[in-house]
Amino acid sequence: MTVVATPQKACCGKIAVITDTRGLTTVEYVIVLVLIAVTGIAVWSNFSQTLRGKVKAANEQVQGM
Repeated sequence: MTVVATPQKACCGKIAVITDTRGLTTVEYVIVLVLIAVTGIAVWSNFSQTLRGKVKAANEQVQGM
């Protein structure tokens, strides 16, 4: 036996659009994905700035020998 999902009909116009939660899970996943991506980019940027500072300091120390 196969079950086929049929789209719900909008009976009340705008109210049906507001109360429709079929795509809500996808939107939540996209929001979480974007938050993770932004956090990752911020951490990577901070890490790269720290690493550049340490490499620059090491380079200056080697040049001073």
